Amino acid sequence: MPARIGKVSFNEGALADNAKALIGALVRAKPSTAKGTYVRSITISSTMGPGVKVDTAQFTGTIEEG
Repeated sequence: MPARIGKVSFNEGALADNAKALIGALVRAKPSTAKGTYVRSITISSTMGPGVKVDTAQFTGTIEEG
């Protein structure tokens, strides 16, 4: 799911806060009937920049093996 979390003019803290809020909202949106891993992976990037993987365990509260 592509989503915008900020602009170039945002400082580092604002981008981190926005990313945490978006990921937290996605994790909370998991239906109670959904089974398995709801958020498999998270990658953050600029428009044309390389992606950087984010550790999903800190947001889901579980340690994913892989």
